[in-house]
Amino acid sequence: MSSEGKAPLNAISERAEAYKSKERVTYKMIKEYIEEKYGFKIHSAYIAEVKRDLSLPMYDIPNAVKELKQPRRHPAVEKVEAIKDALKYFAVI
Repeated sequence: MSSEGKAPLNAISERAEAYKSKERVTYKMIKEYIEEKYGFKIHSAYIAEVKRDLSLPMYDIPNAVKELKQPRRHPAVEKVEAIKDALKYFAVI
């Protein structure tokens, strides 16, 4: 039997692995990473703000409000850098 035109099995499994959906990175995972590495806590709103600034996809949440009661506060520079580091760590950016 000839193996012409047949793809090796390991090549097929590598291609299948590339198409697998990645684990969804949660804000909780990002917060835990930042607290462990940098030693400070991050508010979820800061993570959302950085994601908006980077034009990253945002998931719909059922309890979102249409109008904010207070204007959004921007996180400090060191917190922004920590969030970006966490997003890189989890391969979001």
